[in-house]
Amino acid sequence: MLENYLDIQPEVAEALANNRPVVALESTIISHGMPYPRNVETALLVEQTIREQGAVPATIAIIGGRLKVGLDEEQVRHLGQAGAAVTKVSRRDIPFIVAGKKDGATTVAATMILAEMAGIKVFATGGIGGVHRGAQETFDISADLQELANTNVAVVCAGAKSILDLALTREYLETQGVPVIGYQTDSLPAFYTRESEHAIDYRFDRADEIALALKAKWEMNLKGGVVVANPIPEEFAMAPEVITTAIETALKEAEEQGVFGKESTPFLLARVCELTGGNSLDSNIQLVLNNARLGADIAKHYCA
Repeated sequence: MLENYLDIQPEVAEALANNRPVVALESTIISHGMPYPRNVETALLVEQTIREQGAVPATIAIIGGRLKVGLDEEQVRHLGQAGAAVTKVSRRDIPFIVAGKKDGATTVAATMILAEMAGIKVFATGGIGGVHRGAQETFDISADLQELANTNVAVVCAGAKSILDLALTREYLETQGVPVIGYQTDSLPAFYTRESEHAIDYRFDRADEIALALKAKWEMNLKGGVVVANPIPEEFAMAPEVITTAIETALKEAEEQGVFGKESTPFLLARVCELTGGNSLDSNIQLVLNNARLGADIAKHYCA
């Protein structure tokens, strides 16, 4: 039945059929995460980076109601130019965007779902969603966390987005049995910064070690994803006091303007970018490229 809804790009399908490494990529980062044309340039550069590492990129989205695993350049450009006019799609939205034959940019959660449908095990992104600050009153918790608890895809990221409550996000992942692996780090990266006060579950210094752990988990039918936390390269990390001040200002403005729910993350990231004079956007791009390289490396070892 999936073929009634799902289109796997021929290059991606061939790679999967021949046990060659494939890395999934989300599309919300294109439509909602960065301004045009930087979003398109970055998306194409991430794909190129994965190819240079010997893997096949599979950017995921919904185009005209079809689930797309692997986009061509024209489709990437379409999402980038349309920007926030494209629906931001999580698990709950998928059937309605498909039935309405609309375009949708997939979040971490939706990208994981489509990646699993296609048989892709490794997904590289910027940062995962999590428990929002003030969630004790708002119950604002990203659907990414529940997806990680249920969907068998490893998510390579620079930790959770630092606009979130990292302590509660970490606690939620632990409660749901989602392992958090630190790649060459002993603490959970905080997106723009390399370290935080929060621990990881296991540290691995090589991609092949991570691939072996993933293989063992899923071959034993232990359901759910894995967070592979990969710190932003040191030369692109931001000073903690600078990013903290920007985040606190952006959070206050979001509250004053009544921005909440799925609109809050793109608002906060854009405002933090403005408050840091664009430095946070440059850091964001570099950490995504760093995650793409590690994702490709893990995918290669997983296939081997």
